[in-house]
Amino acid sequence: MDVSLQSAIFFETPEEIFTRVFSELRPRTRPPQVQVQFCKFANANSFASLDAKGLRVRITDVLEGAPSQILEALAHILLCKLFRRPNPRMHSERYRRFLNRKEMRRSLQLVKQARGRKFVSGPKGLHYDLEPIFEELNFAHFHGLMARPLLGWSRTPSKVMLGHYDPSHNAIILSRLLDRLNTPRLAVEYVLFHEMLHLRFPVEHRGARRCVHTKEFKEAEKAFPRLKEAKEILKELCSDARR
Repeated sequence: MDVSLQSAIFFETPEEIFTRVFSELRPRTRPPQVQVQFCKFANANSFASLDAKGLRVRITDVLEGAPSQILEALAHILLCKLFRRPNPRMHSERYRRFLNRKEMRRSLQLVKQARGRKFVSGPKGLHYDLEPIFEELNFAHFHGLMARPLLGWSRTPSKVMLGHYDPSHNAIILSRLLDRLNTPRLAVEYVLFHEMLHLRFPVEHRGARRCVHTKEFKEAEKAFPRLKEAKEILKELCSDARR
């Protein structure tokens, strides 16, 4: 890219960036009127819609003031999605790399804490209480040193996400699919243990990549007794739930 083009991109407004990218993707179509809003979202999501009134773009306000190259990458991502076209890998990687920067991750976490709503039912379900199970696992695998996060059950019995750890709200949530009379306790213990490992071994960020299950995570998981049996139980539970 020559210096004159770099200078032009640097001084473009967000509207001009999206107009230019629109023309690149649809060179034979007259660019619509573009409106870009920076909105107080609870996450890093951004959206683009096109109708008779023009192209409307809503971007998380965490990106307000972001470098032009990042907004250009986002423009390619949103417009390619809107037009159902493949997005060049370079734009996705540039955008992910920017979001994975330490200061950006911190900003997004603070935004999620301040604006996001987290439903936490409490540890007591209909058949299982997560609090004593957590403490048993804590002493058995973490020397009793892990501070207890918020514990709860999901609103619906999800068979896709059996559990998750939310670092922004320091909460472990298990699927209500596990809170049933016919669910072996071993299955509940394993899912809770798995999420406790996420607390112990946080996600690692390597450039544009996120490593959720690190090498240390996988090694620690092998210490769970009857691991294979627990996974087989979960596999059968999810299979039954789909019928």
